[in-house]
Amino acid sequence: MAPTVLMVSEKPSIAASIASILSSGKAIARRSYLDVHEFNGNFRGMTTHFKVTSVIGHVFSVDFPPKYQNWETTDPQDLFQAPIVKLESNPKAHVCKHLQQEARGSDYLILWLDCDREGENICFEVIDSTVGVMRKVSGQQVFRARFSAISDKDIFHAMANLVEPNRNEALAVDARQEIDLKVGVAFTRFQTRYFQGKYGNLDSSVISYGPCQTPTLGFCVERHLQITMFKPESFWTLHPHLLKGGHQLQLTWERNRVFDHDVATMFHRLVSPSGSFKVKSVSVKEERKVHPSGLNTVNMLKVASSALGMGPHYAMQIAERLYTQGFISYPRTESTAYPKSFDVRGILLTQQSHPLWGEYARSLLSIGVHVPKGGVDMGDHPPITPMRMATEADLSSTDAWRLYQYVTQHFLGSVSPDCKYSRTKVEFTASGENFSCTGCSVLNPGFTTIMPWLSVSEENLPSFTPGEVVQVAEIVLYQGKTSPPDYLTESELISLMEKHGIGTDASIPVHINNICERNYAQVQAGRRLVPTTLGVTLVRGYQTIDIDLCLPDIRSFIEQQITLIAKGQAEHSHVVSHVLQEFMGKYLYFVRQIEHMDSLFEAQFSPLAESGKMLSKCGKCGRYMKYISMRPSRLYCSACEEVYGLPQNGNIKLYKELTCPLDGFELVLVTFSGPDGKSYPLCPYCYNNPPFETVEGTVLDHGPGKSDKGSKAGGGMPCIWCPHPTCRHSMVKQGVCACPECPGTLILDPVSGPKWRLDCNMCNCLIYLPQNAHRISTTDEICTECGSTILEVDFNKISTPLGDGATLHRACVLCDDLLHSLIEMKYGKSFSRRSGRGRGRLRGRGRGRGRGRGRGARGKIEDPKMSFRDF
Repeated sequence: MAPTVLMVSEKPSIAASIASILSSGKAIARRSYLDVHEFNGNFRGMTTHFKVTSVIGHVFSVDFPPKYQNWETTDPQDLFQAPIVKLESNPKAHVCKHLQQEARGSDYLILWLDCDREGENICFEVIDSTVGVMRKVSGQQVFRARFSAISDKDIFHAMANLVEPNRNEALAVDARQEIDLKVGVAFTRFQTRYFQGKYGNLDSSVISYGPCQTPTLGFCVERHLQITMFKPESFWTLHPHLLKGGHQLQLTWERNRVFDHDVATMFHRLVSPSGSFKVKSVSVKEERKVHPSGLNTVNMLKVASSALGMGPHYAMQIAERLYTQGFISYPRTESTAYPKSFDVRGILLTQQSHPLWGEYARSLLSIGVHVPKGGVDMGDHPPITPMRMATEADLSSTDAWRLYQYVTQHFLGSVSPDCKYSRTKVEFTASGENFSCTGCSVLNPGFTTIMPWLSVSEENLPSFTPGEVVQVAEIVLYQGKTSPPDYLTESELISLMEKHGIGTDASIPVHINNICERNYAQVQAGRRLVPTTLGVTLVRGYQTIDIDLCLPDIRSFIEQQITLIAKGQAEHSHVVSHVLQEFMGKYLYFVRQIEHMDSLFEAQFSPLAESGKMLSKCGKCGRYMKYISMRPSRLYCSACEEVYGLPQNGNIKLYKELTCPLDGFELVLVTFSGPDGKSYPLCPYCYNNPPFETVEGTVLDHGPGKSDKGSKAGGGMPCIWCPHPTCRHSMVKQGVCACPECPGTLILDPVSGPKWRLDCNMCNCLIYLPQNAHRISTTDEICTECGSTILEVDFNKISTPLGDGATLHRACVLCDDLLHSLIEMKYGKSFSRRSGRGRGRLRGRGRGRGRGRGRGARGKIEDPKMSFRDF
């Protein structure tokens, strides 16, 4: 029996490319949870059946066990020593189930994950998911393919030179994940609870801290403070103007500028009477502008921001897309030096027919280009280069073309000759003061032909001879003022992060994006990062308590320790324990000194008692709570001094003055924007303190791009999740049938009339019910055929579809032919009773702890489900 080899890549598009290359286009694709491409070939001298599939990034993410998820019952200090668990990153994608399904019956596993530390970590996630169910064979069973581009040459070379996966690099990523999760969540929970419980206009869902994120913000705030504290100072300088041969020249004073007006006036009076300058010397020197080294990730992101106007996070997404499509090499690299074996000629050949730079590529081929020297080889991947020719029409967007164009031009420039030019400097003297002017003349443009933005500006000077006396047209005493530095550009911030070891080439864009998403900084004109009031206050608070928390040194220390793990020079457990011990000491000191930061917040933000407007009654004291609409939206009871988080993307209003039967809190109605936006009621207390067990890992989906993730109450229990058997707002009472697209339940939207609809309480699926109905409601009856809830539909008299003018109709939306014919499905594929999913899914939800919990219970806030990537 021929052996079977399972190959796993990081993305479906890469799997398709690898299969196509290795099978010469003969692979046959079939659909499982993810695409699988199959073909026959040869492996280790045996006729072999190959299956090529993929994951979707990380298979698992790290988190705390349920015991540590509740913000109110868990002391953040305990998180430093809490256990962590690995959970499936995207349970809806069924990646683990897919991998195990394809691994059964397979003999060998070849891992085609991206060749960096993150990719190495995913390798072992795939191994953990597959090897246990594979056939047992003698010898090596798991192999690692190392490649830098999705090209025939790279893929075949990798296949012929398979290696073992590197466990040390994978453990280094595990260490970073655990450290970032525990440190970030501990500080974030404490800060968020402390400040959101006191101030109403913070304008951020969570007050987060991160060992990378916070020093990144620190750079922006440091520049902001330099600007605000800057005091302009007057200065004076001499600007002599010469006229010769039709040229007017402004000379540069050797002293540059002085800051005393009397001294400047003295020099002006000393030089002016002569009316002429004497040529002291004339020097001509041939110089060269060296061609650029190879392009690495950091330099690509800097240029994308400064020259192309693309944010680093967005630019990285485009680069990854170009890589998966085979247009450029792997875009995450620290190297700027080409390896000796690099095929410069081969890449030039792919570009020689390009309509824009094909002629230039041919000119390089004609001079016999070799691998250029210079740059730094970090031992990871070669610099970023084009892998195949593309025009703007070949790419998916204008931005993709602009980035591809730059990558290609940079490569061509990096293998081009230097730019050569001559610099002429003429020095003058008058009354003992020295002045000069310079001119340039390009001898050979070299690489600047293809990279014209780096060209040398030509400036021709008239002919001067030493000892010559030249008449002065005028000598201006110029007064100016010193000016503050401008706000940091993204490009400048990336340079600072690289210099100080903040983040990696892959994570730098994420950290910059995070401080913007959390409203700590804003990108303004010129892609400059201006910190917000919240961002400035946070950093100033850290500086007041423990400046290390916002300095780059602490992250550099962590990265150094993690690198030791990657090199096999330190134990994973020892490094993690040591770093966490250091941070726990800082955390305890931070908690004891929090009043120093609070005094800064008090000066900038409004107390909760002065914020918001009265909305709904508290079930504990019976007084009205205030609704604070600014991010994060929440309800605040000043009498009980309790804060109740709300969904962050919806409009909130009182729901008919109805109350929750469990705790007496008045219900509010959440409505999400858009023509298909959902509406549902929720009890503020139950939302923050679920009285029943919820489905683990559930994050409510409120339409495209709208979820509770990131809010203090994220993943709480609105009425559409509540399994209370008698409450008329609960999932049991308002639920109609199981969703055909996911494990959720279709709930009758209570305020959707006259466009009545069913909304899934988990996904975007929705069902539009008959539009000519006056009223639609659920009943206590159950369909005997499928288990769905019977609906009562009261049709309008004029447009009723019932015979004899009847208007009232009780029926099952799945089994009744008339009712089923009048519905319309959106964001789903099929909706029929043949799916075999009925009301039975509703039963069994909600059993367990907390059934009788009422108004006497203390308020709790659920964990926002932050992952290590957020820090």
